[in-house]
Amino acid sequence: MQNKTLTRLDLSEAIFREVGLSRNDSSQLVESVLTHMSDALATGEQVKISSFGTFSVREKSARVGRNPKTGEEVPIKPRRVLTFRPSHLMKERVAAGNKG
Repeated sequence: MQNKTLTRLDLSEAIFREVGLSRNDSSQLVESVLTHMSDALATGEQVKISSFGTFSVREKSARVGRNPKTGEEVPIKPRRVLTFRPSHLMKERVAAGNKG
């Protein structure tokens, strides 16, 4: 299995090659999409990308945790966490890639 990370530069290069926008325009497009997505998530909106998945923010309530080393109870503050739920098509595509 490859241990490669897809970066912003990779995305903008793919847009440059496949769509034909300039490298600068491709980079601005990637930045604009990511900014819109992060702004929406920061305000609590859901971001759904068809055939890919859904990003959403979940509220986690306060709870008591435990330090695994000492066994001491530690309060965990309420917080917001980002979650991703892949679409069925994405799940199938990933599963098919695992068979190779």
